[in-house]
Amino acid sequence: MYKSLLRPALFKFDPEEVHYFTFNFLKRFCRIPGALSFLKAKYEVKDARLEREVFGLKFKNPVGLAAGFDKDAKLYNELSALGFGFIEVGTVTPKPQPGNEKQRLFRLKEDSAIINRMGFNNHGVEEMVERLKKNKNVLIGGNIGKNKITPNENAVDDYVYSFEALFDHVNYFVVNVSSPNTPNLRELQDKEPLKNLLNTLQKKNELKPSPKPILLKIAPDLTDEQLMDIIEIVQETKIAGLIATNTTISRDGLVSENKNEMGGLSGKPLTSRSTEVIRFLSEKSGKTFPIIGVGGIHSADDAIEKLEAGASLIQLYTGFVYEGPALIKEINKKILQKGL
Repeated sequence: MYKSLLRPALFKFDPEEVHYFTFNFLKRFCRIPGALSFLKAKYEVKDARLEREVFGLKFKNPVGLAAGFDKDAKLYNELSALGFGFIEVGTVTPKPQPGNEKQRLFRLKEDSAIINRMGFNNHGVEEMVERLKKNKNVLIGGNIGKNKITPNENAVDDYVYSFEALFDHVNYFVVNVSSPNTPNLRELQDKEPLKNLLNTLQKKNELKPSPKPILLKIAPDLTDEQLMDIIEIVQETKIAGLIATNTTISRDGLVSENKNEMGGLSGKPLTSRSTEVIRFLSEKSGKTFPIIGVGGIHSADDAIEKLEAGASLIQLYTGFVYEGPALIKEINKKILQKGL
């Protein structure tokens, strides 16, 4: 029904406006008595064989929602009812910021892809905290970034601020230094700035009575040499693991009219590269840390490839937009079928 009826209608309108419309619709729908139970019955796959214990956390299934969809933690309960095993909120910054000028979100229908240059638009970490205080049982990841106006030499302060603010309200953290839409942000992926940032957060983490897993989200555009540096950094800083990968700045093989829009590309064109990165990291590290695989998952087979390449968990974003919530159920059923 989603792909045959809803998606063609929604795709006639501006993608950002459609995003807000569907958010509001799902929010209102779930206020109807029994609506959440209806969604869970339709989309959730309950089976103990789907459960995963990764970096000390228990996931009811390995299929999560990637950051960027629920930037301000407005809909995590409703989205969880669609069958996701965990929800990653953000990217959030210490202060609210509007993001880049519109239009900043583009569908590439012929490529089953999206280009975004949102620019970490969000309402700030304090507002997110207030929403997360109402969470009862959804496993939440907090994806943190820096404000656009914060110079790179002070970026650590932004990450520490959000880390401290969110600590009691998320299950794990993700350090986002790989978005292409905040000026100079990717410079923080360089070896020394990245080690400094992660070591600082780890020191803060170790002071807590119960430290939380900290993960690093990396770009798919890194060279093999840079990926080897990432492995070394993970092992040196003792962070919990990686998320591979964020959006790409590559435009190879695209055919859509708006293929040259600036921003990060996600969707099917990223499928192979993100899997290559996962396999490289898993093999070269000797599987010494977990990887959450994300990028171009548009089918159950795509998800299985990520898991077989070395991912412990996976996340959806663009595939969820194009394929609808049935994709979550299809992936979980395929995992059971494959015995993974």
